[in-house]
Amino acid sequence: MGSLYLSRLNQKELISLREKLFAAQNGKCFICEKPMDLKLHSNNLDVDHIIPLKLAGKDDPSNFALTHSSCNRAKQASDLNVARILRRIEEMRNDLLQLNRGIHLGDILGQANGSKYELKFNLEDSVISYSFPELEDNNIYKVPVYKDDLSGFKYFFAKLPIEYLYHDDKINPRSIGQNISKLIQEFYLKRPQLHISLAWIDLTDENKTKVKIFDGQHKAAAQVLLGIRTLPVRIFINPNLDILLTTNTNAGTTLRQVAFDKSVQRHLGSALYIDRVERYKKELGLSEDNYNFSEKDLIRYFKGESREMKRYILDALRDSITHNENNKLKEYIDFGGKGKDRPISYSSIEKTFYSFFIHQEALDTPINMGLEDGTNPRELEKEQIVELMNIVADEVVKGFDINLGTFKIENKIQSGEDIPLEHIKAYRMTKEEIMYNWLRYIAQIIKNYFIMQGKPIQEDKLFQYKFPDPLWDKIRTFIKNLANLPVWINKELSSTVFGGKQNYDYWQTIFESGKSPQGVQVLAEPIDLMKMIQQ
Repeated sequence: MGSLYLSRLNQKELISLREKLFAAQNGKCFICEKPMDLKLHSNNLDVDHIIPLKLAGKDDPSNFALTHSSCNRAKQASDLNVARILRRIEEMRNDLLQLNRGIHLGDILGQANGSKYELKFNLEDSVISYSFPELEDNNIYKVPVYKDDLSGFKYFFAKLPIEYLYHDDKINPRSIGQNISKLIQEFYLKRPQLHISLAWIDLTDENKTKVKIFDGQHKAAAQVLLGIRTLPVRIFINPNLDILLTTNTNAGTTLRQVAFDKSVQRHLGSALYIDRVERYKKELGLSEDNYNFSEKDLIRYFKGESREMKRYILDALRDSITHNENNKLKEYIDFGGKGKDRPISYSSIEKTFYSFFIHQEALDTPINMGLEDGTNPRELEKEQIVELMNIVADEVVKGFDINLGTFKIENKIQSGEDIPLEHIKAYRMTKEEIMYNWLRYIAQIIKNYFIMQGKPIQEDKLFQYKFPDPLWDKIRTFIKNLANLPVWINKELSSTVFGGKQNYDYWQTIFESGKSPQGVQVLAEPIDLMKMIQQ
């Protein structure tokens, strides 16, 4: 809907209005909050309604703002107040991309000057009291304490300043997703949400404690972004954290109440595995450094959740590989699964590296067996998968430009855009259906090496055998030779072979015959593994 007010202004009056808005906004765009220049940007500035007319905004100067034209075109909401908040989130998300992680509630609280103080509580009978002296509020607040009939946990409701609230990234490591924009708009339109955030405190220490939010972070973050300084919270007192962790994990897995990314599920499973190990040692009276028990011992002990225990064991291994400090490939993994910046989705990592190379059954061997001499099967498995990932990082994806990303790369090639060849190669070779096949060939190379050495092996435990240097040389040579094939930088194949997502069999046919299932010549000759492992 156009502005009747603006349409009636002559050029001189419009310039005057722009100058007044420019001064009122301290020379910054209302949306992106970055500098404007009335001369340099004279033809690229918009005057727009802050609150749209369709939402009962006024059509007069009190409801106008000055923006960059590009910001106004790209805004994610018609209300400029909301558009500005969403732009701030986008800026924060882009900053955190460099660390390959998403935004969580702690980031939002930190930006709003929250998470500064711990609280001291006084619990007497069924009443808990607290105060906010750091904010110069010395009033004593008292609220009733209730008991949850199912869990037996004690809890209370409180409205706390954000300076006293923290994010619990152990129980809830999930990043804040794009859907927060809808929540922000709902709250902005004064529509209340019916679920408050959940938090917990530890009163076993007489000193002050942090109030840690572990559920409802999206709703809490949306309110903080809209300028709310106090949040209502349901706070559990001295809860069993293992139960809270399990509850939150099940909400995102078996119950599917929350859309957890796979990588988040694995991280939660890893935390649960660590908790189960500590419980096992404590309940059996084992010393803190005693790990002379096996994965199967844990499953047998926690027999009421044997299926979950097996998943926790594998989750812990996957998580330790993914986030290993020496893992160079993790910089190129998109943990959210839907991004356009990195070439490999976490889902693809699970369907290839972890599916092929991690032994999927629990072990009978003690957890601490062979740790001193480097022969521990799980440690070998982890270290050698990380080493393989590092070779892939060095030989395949090192030339990938995260700033260029993956969005419509083949379309850009077809339109004649100049995309670096190393970027194209990395993008194509790490497509799931392609990587699935050539990683299987690496497994075959490893098996064949051990066979030729006369060493009997269990194929499902392949990476639990120590790989000698000559074998690593063959693996690296294979990957290097594969990466040097002309097919990965052949732009003529962009609209045919690489034009869309193919299935695994499609690329198996190409590697085995040199041709696509439709008869298009893709490789000069079929893949010969013996030739590919030669320098």
